[in-house]
Amino acid sequence: MSSNLVALILGAGPRVGASVAQSLASKGYQIAVVTRNGTGAKTSEGYLSLQADFAEPDSIPALFEKVKAEFKAPPSVVVYNAASLTPPPDEQSVLSIPAERVTIDLNINTVSAHVAAQEAVKAWETLPGDVKKTFIYTGNLLNKSILPMPLFLNLGVGKSASAYLIGTADALYADKGYRFFYAGERKEDGSAASSALDGPAHGTFYASLANHEGNIPWDATFVKGKGYVKFE
Repeated sequence: MSSNLVALILGAGPRVGASVAQSLASKGYQIAVVTRNGTGAKTSEGYLSLQADFAEPDSIPALFEKVKAEFKAPPSVVVYNAASLTPPPDEQSVLSIPAERVTIDLNINTVSAHVAAQEAVKAWETLPGDVKKTFIYTGNLLNKSILPMPLFLNLGVGKSASAYLIGTADALYADKGYRFFYAGERKEDGSAASSALDGPAHGTFYASLANHEGNIPWDATFVKGKGYVKFE
């Protein structure tokens, strides 16, 4: 297998993003992390820090170019970990959210993920066949469960759309060996992890997905300490 493995993490927050970066780095990946405050330099961990606004999908392709220029190889693993929601200005009316905010949130939750997946596929076509190619989208249960709470409207719309994107891509690129995962942590009873979301559990699980371990489907629900668990 190639010794020049690269992972690109889009949305490197202090819990999931940081833990996934640490876990993949421990597996030998060179890491690029993207945030709104990226510096263009190396972090104390040795990661390449890049800046982007995920509300602007056109900013995504340049990130792949910068990663390839820095590491002399494109990313074989791409993690999309950005999310956005907008509370309705009228708490009693879910449809009071302005259209421009719906567009911004959809760009962050779905459109930029779509562009990132497009760029990943382009990059993977240039990589050796023995390198595992993996796209992981950080999801939750909103693709399956409608929560009648105005706050979650834009987030749920984005997660649902992205789940369809990921599931379709995983099926149609299977013959190339490319894997696409909608990964979401759950509690043991299948409910949302919510405030109990565990960064290190994501890191461990995402590293196993990156290596295509086990026969895990695109809808990769997992429980801390157990790994993949199928929920209806």
